[in-house]
Amino acid sequence: MKQLHFRIDESMYQRLTDYANKTRRSIQDCMNEALVNMTESESSAVQEHKFKFIDLFAGIGGMRLAFQNNGGRCVFSSEWDKYCQKTYYANFGEMPVGDIRSVDEKNIPDHDILVAGFPCQPFSIAGVSKKNSLGRETGFLDKTQGTLFFDVVRIINEKRPKAFLLENVKNLKSHDKGNTWKVIESTLKELDYEVFYDILDGQDFVPQHRERIFIAGFDKRIYGKDIKFSFEFNKPEKKPVLRDILMENVDPKYTLSNGLWGYLQEYAEKHRLKGNGFGYGMPEMDGITRTLSARYYKDGSEILIRQNGRNPRKLMPRECARLQGYPEEFKIVVSDTQAYKQFGNSVVVPLITQIAGCIVSKIEQLEKNKVVSMENHSDGMAELLYIAK
Repeated sequence: MKQLHFRIDESMYQRLTDYANKTRRSIQDCMNEALVNMTESESSAVQEHKFKFIDLFAGIGGMRLAFQNNGGRCVFSSEWDKYCQKTYYANFGEMPVGDIRSVDEKNIPDHDILVAGFPCQPFSIAGVSKKNSLGRETGFLDKTQGTLFFDVVRIINEKRPKAFLLENVKNLKSHDKGNTWKVIESTLKELDYEVFYDILDGQDFVPQHRERIFIAGFDKRIYGKDIKFSFEFNKPEKKPVLRDILMENVDPKYTLSNGLWGYLQEYAEKHRLKGNGFGYGMPEMDGITRTLSARYYKDGSEILIRQNGRNPRKLMPRECARLQGYPEEFKIVVSDTQAYKQFGNSVVVPLITQIAGCIVSKIEQLEKNKVVSMENHSDGMAELLYIAK
């Protein structure tokens, strides 16, 4: 870390202090962001971007990487976890806004695509008030008030991006007996977007069974009602396997202690006798793993690696990064515990990259169709005017 000293006048210092207090960040973070934005704007003048996007509930930036890989420029990000913020800043040079609930949607930059891996919270359909219902009996702001999905809704409603991509756990559709999904789908449609969804598994791109639901939407006010879309993309010919992501030199600290290994074996045996499938997972080297979770830091039980003559070991944080498809240059700047939580909560980057490519291609196609339609409309009007003469 380098130190830099420079002077500013009192009025500028007061403005900086007020901004830091308003955004709940340190003056140093604000100064760093200003310098990053200044240098980025210089490089952006040379590097063209195909579209702008925002990164909500950003985590450590897996979705951002995917959309940047497709030519996008991130113009706003939010993430409340301070450790995720640290990792995000280390890799992207930006400090995400902490609490999206405190951000006025009008102050968010214009963008083409909204990206959000929003948390799943309970939704209540009954008992909604009429106060913020936009004149509807049960408007979308009412139905989602009190959930973080509400923040996604109010931003979409205000900024009208051309498209959005939302990501969540596979069980979102069955949560609360399907009521949660009903609210989400009806709310997005009520915003006047054509909505598409699919449950996809990342194991074609990484050696991990990881199913997630992806929800894409396109603005019908821009592109009309006849919008067709599918989550179809090319998959690698050769699927990766566990040995592909393992490191050669492993610190002994990742090997399970005798006590922990004994406990995990007893736990698994107890449930086996009851006919349950609970227990540790130890995948084959040429196979795939279970889903990496945020609880991995506790005992590593869902993914253990065999070792000759020793107890099995946990994955190292860098191996977890590889298991999620992060590039080797991605910086891990937090403790092992926090790194396990971050990668366990993250997305399969190469899968999202393919999905992002589908969305960007669809927008490009819709934009071309819109131009052709306008040209045809213009020609038709000209012909009518000629006949009228």
